[in-house]
Amino acid sequence: GLHNVDDELKDSKKVKPFNQHIYLHLERKGGGRIITIIRGLEHSKSELVQLSKEIKKNYSVGGTVKKQEILIQGNFREKIKSLLITKGYNVKLSGG
Repeated sequence: GLHNVDDELKDSKKVKPFNQHIYLHLERKGGGRIITIIRGLEHSKSELVQLSKEIKKNYSVGGTVKKQEILIQGNFREKIKSLLITKGYNVKLSGG
């Protein structure tokens, strides 16, 4: 148990935010719903979940973590871009 967590933490430390290139996509779902997709994050699952919680709390929105992507309900590209930039990530808006 514990051993794996340590390994995961060690691995995640390798890729610092400023070495990560994040892309924010907008995706239109059926019924006019829009989701913001955060792609390119190189973190452990637990870190992704933590980051998604922070975003959801900041903007009072729903969202989920799928594979290595964070999906946020609604168009929050600009807000999420600002937040990630303050954390040191390289962020680009992509498509849409």
